[in-house]
Amino acid sequence: MTGSTTTTEPETGAIPAPAHGLSAQTASIPILISLCFCHLLNDLIQSLIPALYPLLKQEFSLDFTQIGIITLAFQMTASLLQPTVGLYTDKHPQPYSLALGMCSTLIGLLLLSVAHNYAVILIAAALIGTGSAIFHPEASRVARMASGGRYGTAQAFFQVGGNVGQAVGPLLAAFIVLPRGQSAIAWISLAALVGMFLLTRIGMWYSLHSRPGTAGSRVSLRTQHLSRARVFFLVSVLMLLLFSKNVYSSSLTSFFTFYLIERFNLPIQAAQIQLFIFMASIAVGTLLGGALTDRIGRKPMILISILGALPFTLALPFADLFWTGVLTMVIGLLMASAFPAILVYAHELIPGRVGLVSGMFFGLAFGLGGLGAAVMGAIADAHGIVFIYKLCSYLPALGLVAFLLPNFNAPASKA
Repeated sequence: MTGSTTTTEPETGAIPAPAHGLSAQTASIPILISLCFCHLLNDLIQSLIPALYPLLKQEFSLDFTQIGIITLAFQMTASLLQPTVGLYTDKHPQPYSLALGMCSTLIGLLLLSVAHNYAVILIAAALIGTGSAIFHPEASRVARMASGGRYGTAQAFFQVGGNVGQAVGPLLAAFIVLPRGQSAIAWISLAALVGMFLLTRIGMWYSLHSRPGTAGSRVSLRTQHLSRARVFFLVSVLMLLLFSKNVYSSSLTSFFTFYLIERFNLPIQAAQIQLFIFMASIAVGTLLGGALTDRIGRKPMILISILGALPFTLALPFADLFWTGVLTMVIGLLMASAFPAILVYAHELIPGRVGLVSGMFFGLAFGLGGLGAAVMGAIADAHGIVFIYKLCSYLPALGLVAFLLPNFNAPASKA
């Protein structure tokens, strides 16, 4: 497809492959599969942090505010560093930074397994966040390079690996780490070692196909007429949409197990299984969202994903255990499907800055989730965990601002 894309779907921000050697087209599927698996490993490790909150809360006598600050330490590190990493690598590609990021995650994991006080836990969480900050912008760029023009599908395929990892993490915590204690976290470091190996191989492919200085040379035909002020406004709208999605998602990933334990008297392992079901629905929703984004366009997908979740989030605080499981699956499917559309829309608004845009939006996702978790932790301490879900149920109403987005992103044409 790299040789047959039409002028209505230009490749914005991707670094073209050289004419010699292995072509990007023939290598796209293996690279996308490898990236997806590495994203699975990366986010599996990340998801251990909230999955271990019940253990850490009991072991170190933490309150909900301190639990929220752990999330903040992890996600704010990723949030602040990702745009910086993306901006730098747009001009100076760093193929082997992917493996370096996984190395930081490995160190954070090992430190978390031997942490003896709250301060060390925060440092370990920050190191894992640093690994994410390095991984996501460059991995997103490589996914776009290997997309063959199907940017939404490629981003969704890359993202779904992370979603599956986030779903599996709570299960590993429930059945491996929690029964054996904090030291068992060290066993998960094997996943980081596998990731470092695969990302080194991906870095080799990346180094063969990247050409410094070409990342910003192509301009989107759909967005080149927009003024800087207009682009800034539209990016702000996308960030507000991401705010509504990620703060609500953070309420589930950080506090859902506590909610289930308090409201329905579930044991920890049963609550972790419910969290796994929610995370699995996010994985499926992301994959479906990417495919639908390329078919129906960015704006319709964003509207369906975020605003469409509102009736279900409003019903969740009043549901029994069975319907809580059903509703969280539907919410996960809908909300997760928005991210590929938001990211691809942003890529086309700021062409040639794939690293910066990916860093901003992945970083914003982490940062908003971290800030939301910290604030919600304080609210939960003051008003109870059930109140959090009543308060957050109105967040998807912010999806109304998606009507302000122009619909210049039509469905991708088929070559």
